[in-house]
Amino acid sequence: MNSPEFIGDISVENMLHAITIRSHISKGILKEIVCPPLPDNYHLITADQIPGENTLDGFSIPILANKTLSYIGQPIAILAGPDETKLEDLADEIDIYTEEEEAQFSYNDYSQNEIIIQRNIVHGEPDRVIEESNKLISGTYNTGIQEHWYSEPHGVLAVQNKGTFTIHTATQWPYHVKRSAARVLGWDDNKIIISPSFMRLHLDGKLWYPSLISCHAVLTAWHTKSAVKLILSREEDFLYSPKRNETEIKINSALGEDGKILASAISIKINLGSDGVFEDEILDQTCLGTMGFLNHQSFKIDAFGIRSNIPPQGPMAGFGLSQGFFAIERHVSRIADSLGEDPAEWRKKNLLSNNQIFAIGISPKNQTPLNSLIDEVAKISDYHRKWASYELLRSRRREEKWKITDSENLRGIGISTAFQGNGFLHHEIGGNCTVEMTLGKDSSLEIKSSFASSGIQDTWRDLACEILGVEPSILKLNTLTEGIPDSGPSTLSRNIALATSLVEQCCTTIRTQRFRDPLPITVTRSSKFNKIPSWESGKTIDSETFAQPGWAAAVVEIEIDNISLEPRIRELWLMVAAGKILNERQARHTLHTGIIQALGWAFWEQVVYEEGRIAYGAYKNYNIPPIEKFPRINIEFFPDDTAQISGVGDLPFSCIPSAFVQAVSQAMDHHFEKIPLDCRDILDSFNMKQGEQDK
Repeated sequence: MNSPEFIGDISVENMLHAITIRSHISKGILKEIVCPPLPDNYHLITADQIPGENTLDGFSIPILANKTLSYIGQPIAILAGPDETKLEDLADEIDIYTEEEEAQFSYNDYSQNEIIIQRNIVHGEPDRVIEESNKLISGTYNTGIQEHWYSEPHGVLAVQNKGTFTIHTATQWPYHVKRSAARVLGWDDNKIIISPSFMRLHLDGKLWYPSLISCHAVLTAWHTKSAVKLILSREEDFLYSPKRNETEIKINSALGEDGKILASAISIKINLGSDGVFEDEILDQTCLGTMGFLNHQSFKIDAFGIRSNIPPQGPMAGFGLSQGFFAIERHVSRIADSLGEDPAEWRKKNLLSNNQIFAIGISPKNQTPLNSLIDEVAKISDYHRKWASYELLRSRRREEKWKITDSENLRGIGISTAFQGNGFLHHEIGGNCTVEMTLGKDSSLEIKSSFASSGIQDTWRDLACEILGVEPSILKLNTLTEGIPDSGPSTLSRNIALATSLVEQCCTTIRTQRFRDPLPITVTRSSKFNKIPSWESGKTIDSETFAQPGWAAAVVEIEIDNISLEPRIRELWLMVAAGKILNERQARHTLHTGIIQALGWAFWEQVVYEEGRIAYGAYKNYNIPPIEKFPRINIEFFPDDTAQISGVGDLPFSCIPSAFVQAVSQAMDHHFEKIPLDCRDILDSFNMKQGEQDK
């Protein structure tokens, strides 16, 4: 495949450029759009000009606002013309008349009407156990939003040719773009062809949002009878595209005399923004993450996805699992601290046993490696000695007046564990994953899949060459959605865990048939889902999603700079068990990049919505971890070539932030319960300690 890497590099003759006209209020009614006469070949496209449906396929997201306005930046109209520089001037002359209403921004004060989705799950008698307990540990754990990190802003080029449309865009889900574009035009989706560009890093930021701007471009191209390119500016992308959803999780646990968890009561609130997108998946993954792989003898979970007047939020790497893990991993570190125990040893004593099941009702097929992972990561990091040393220093500081400006920097170390599944719990979101492979008469091999990630295609090429003995130069990878199967969305490690298994099955079948059947030989394989009842009555989940998860244990060691109060990471260790590693170089790159991004979420990437708007200064000052801040990162694999291939990409987000915050908490002798942290949080904790010592 020779698709360009960036949409900005693609041009066609006589194409028009397009920009988006957006809502300037958070909530209200769109009364009127007044546009002065436009020059020749300039066009304004509004919702009443949509010939088909005004929503994305499978989601309630409107393509263009008709009457109801739900957030600042919501698309109202598309302005197109040949001169890109003139469009902004023309946009300033368009008047948008609205009737503003009271908006809702927070998930802390909401009405029943603002609940998009909820879960109420009970196992055992947690209320009774908690009421009777003499030892309760409680905490409130908050995770903030995070910007997706990718090399090019969202962009699309729509080209019409002889009754068909070809859409060029960077997307993780080409068939969703295809169905959504057909839906907005009222066309048969066979007339829509998606040409996905190769993507680099995206953090699931290219999952559903490319479908929205593709609909804007294809709608405009249909009206103007011209090719249309629409590329968001960096600022526009930052302000209005989806972010990792904000989450608040409260956990109250009753402990027995031996320090084990007798019962836990968990309350979850997630801010979904103006519309629910993957809301079932996000909420259930969050619920599952808050249980960890710990033995809660009884528990209850009350979880709510709340509507608010900010752009639709999520998904992002982990689909909520990472937010859940941050909460439970910080909680168990707090439990261990209250007992005076090493958090690593407490975890080992309280993990689920191999004959127990995840809270959601799935039993892992292979023996759980977490005990071994904890031991190994503790060994290579010298965790136990360092933890005991830093604990001794912490206890001494409690007995004397101490200052951050002392010559010796404060140090701490944290440990955390996590797992991740391989696909959706609610697989009907993305449908089956299908791969087709053809061995031609000239011994060429063609792999057909709608996944467009260059990294996974390198892995498939190596796998096919190994099994079939073909030369890499005669292997073709076809991702154009014309005559190729729907592989579904490339997320939650579906590409490496599901599609790679299908590629392997196709290769094995062709190897069996090639010497007895005439060429060409075409083989198609699809994933199969095993449905079991979910923890919400009347719904099912896929039992295979977490049947063979990937596992990780992480250790982070930090010191507090005595001038800036910034936590500086001395070293970081990640131990991963993910079955057979087909491409170790790619796996290491994925994990290394994920670690940096997870650290960014934990500390550097400070951004919030204020009254429904991200401040302009936040865009200019938004920081991803700078190169000079990168710690020494040690990644080790705990291989098991007999196990099924498992995903690894989301593991850093589920264990690195909590290990980092635990290390800062030990250094400062203060239980931090939120991310991203900042230096003000650390200063406030120091001032509080000083106030306590002055009493």
